[in-house]
Amino acid sequence: MTKRNYEEPAYRKWRSDVFNRDGKKCQMPGCSKTKYLNAHHIIKWSSASALRFDVDNGITLCYSCHKKVTGYENHYQSLFQSLVRKNK
Repeated sequence: MTKRNYEEPAYRKWRSDVFNRDGKKCQMPGCSKTKYLNAHHIIKWSSASALRFDVDNGITLCYSCHKKVTGYENHYQSLFQSLVRKNK
């Protein structure tokens, strides 16, 4: 498994592009926090190396919502993909 380098230019650009597309707010239904944001990989980083820097494989979540979905990525995948399509 490749360890993520959060300072890598490609990762930083991906993260910025995800935040900008999502209006810099949490995309979890019922939440619209604008602080403590995370760029979440919809299909896990470790599972899809070809999608690691694909903006459509990312969604903005606040820290709290990100913690709730961690470990349950498959459950949220279709919801997050539909939200990303709306934000394009």
